[in-house]
Amino acid sequence: MPVAARSSRRWLLPCLAVIAGAFLSLAACVVRADEPEAADPHAHHRAMLAQQVRRSEVAYALPNVRVVRQDGKAMSLADALGDDRVVVVNFIYTTCTTICPLSSQVFSQFQAKLGAARGRVHLVSFSIDPEQDTPARLVEYAKKFHAGPNWDHYTGAIEASIAVQRGFDAYRGDKMNHGPLTLLRAAHGKDWVRLDGFASADDLLAAYQDLVARH
Repeated sequence: MPVAARSSRRWLLPCLAVIAGAFLSLAACVVRADEPEAADPHAHHRAMLAQQVRRSEVAYALPNVRVVRQDGKAMSLADALGDDRVVVVNFIYTTCTTICPLSSQVFSQFQAKLGAARGRVHLVSFSIDPEQDTPARLVEYAKKFHAGPNWDHYTGAIEASIAVQRGFDAYRGDKMNHGPLTLLRAAHGKDWVRLDGFASADDLLAAYQDLVARH
């Protein structure tokens, strides 16, 4: 075999190996691009934020469980929600970096927009991560969003937290799967207005004003 032919063959095999390796790397990148949540575990949360808010009215039979307020006081869920103010509920956990801080910011803005009516509205945030969210941690979290005296944060036993979530049809099996949800009730014994999706402070103000006008 001529020397030139042997030399070309000697270089051809390594080149083919490099090309094959590059092709496999490109294929792996394509697979990862088709699976955005592998790179961004909050991708589904970000998609939820872009969805339109859906409104419905539901009568919930809430469980008989005890919850713990940010000041350490334990009480029944019925007592936590049992006053005759308009009650507005959401679900959060303090280490959340997507939906929860936005939902809490909306509550803070809504609280400000209420103005003189602030004392007639009871804001309630339930933790869906009670193992981490101690009352002390909830106090610090509440401070970040300038929670006033009519905005309470609750934690409790894991079983109680799950029961509360199921009672409001908010349980999704894991805290990473939760979605933006706000619930409003005009008074004790009334049906709940359910807002699925990322409701703004203006959305909450409009829902509150509608409840007051109708009840």
